[in-house]
Amino acid sequence: MKKRMKFILIMFILLTGANSCQQEQSGEVVTLPTDLTVQIEELGNGRVKAIFSARDVNFYRIDFGEAKSNMQRVEGQEATHSYRTPGNYTITVQAHTTEDAFISEETQVEITEQALGLGIPTEGYESPESYDGYTLVWRDEFEEGISPDWVYEIGDGCPNLCGWGNNELQFYRRENAEVKDGMLVITAKEENFGGKNYTSTRMKTQGKQSFTFGRIDFRAVLPKGQGIWPAFWMLGESITEVGWPACGEIDIMEMVGGNASGRDNTTHGTLHWSNNGTYATSGGKSSLSEGIFNDAFHVFSIIWDEEKIVWLLDGQEYHTIDITPAHMDEFRDPQFILINLAIGGNWPGNPDDSTIFPQQLVVDYVRVFQKD
Repeated sequence: MKKRMKFILIMFILLTGANSCQQEQSGEVVTLPTDLTVQIEELGNGRVKAIFSARDVNFYRIDFGEAKSNMQRVEGQEATHSYRTPGNYTITVQAHTTEDAFISEETQVEITEQALGLGIPTEGYESPESYDGYTLVWRDEFEEGISPDWVYEIGDGCPNLCGWGNNELQFYRRENAEVKDGMLVITAKEENFGGKNYTSTRMKTQGKQSFTFGRIDFRAVLPKGQGIWPAFWMLGESITEVGWPACGEIDIMEMVGGNASGRDNTTHGTLHWSNNGTYATSGGKSSLSEGIFNDAFHVFSIIWDEEKIVWLLDGQEYHTIDITPAHMDEFRDPQFILINLAIGGNWPGNPDDSTIFPQQLVVDYVRVFQKD
């Protein structure tokens, strides 16, 4: 009898303890977060910021929806991400109470080619095909491919002019230039080639076409971003005999890319020459009232005669330099044309995390007019 009572007592204690544990476990109620909101801001160059908030949350996780990506824990209530390719992406944000207890919200974002500096806009300024008192003497509309009037400079400038004299970071290749839809497209890529981390194209009419005086129009959509440096310019044919800067250099258009004001929205026009053996330079600039040069086509021009060079943006004059002094004789001799897209260098600085690759310089036409 005593043994039976003892057994019953032990079983009662065990069952009571088990019920107590079950009650404790069933009493651990997890409160899920509520009111999760997600706001997406497009910062430009394919970069986006996600801002999120919720009630009763301990931490967040986010997935920006790219291939092979996954949920990443976030410190705070926002996260940024840079997309490199166009497309539609699903951004998923999770608000967690515990690792396994969370709610989620999905938001769609579209990254366009234009946002990444790719694609060809349909809008923009177009200059006339004729001017009173002038005759069109040479043109390239890039309708039949890249003409034999262009030759390519290959490499990084070494050994004679490493970094092409400006500590640039690219290796120039013929393969980065092509014609698409009647446009010349020069593409700057982030890729290892020739000991460099970037490739692009530099092309010129040296030995093929050169000009003394006239009006030159260059219609293009420029790339954008920190460290991006497109240029449309001229060098004196005498460079092989007298070198630079004695040959003279006319920069019709240069842009040093970047998000800061006066970067992606500003074009520069500059002269470089030798003032009795001393390097000399002078120039001016013009900025768009709104937007940047990657948004649409613009026409960059000079009017060059025996006395002066005038720079124009979309047909509007913005700078003039008197070239009558005797020490500027190099600007009364023939010059050939160059188009290039440089990466990095002394002036623009190097690319950073905000820079998106590839970037494109799209050229609709180059036209040269001379006085009748």
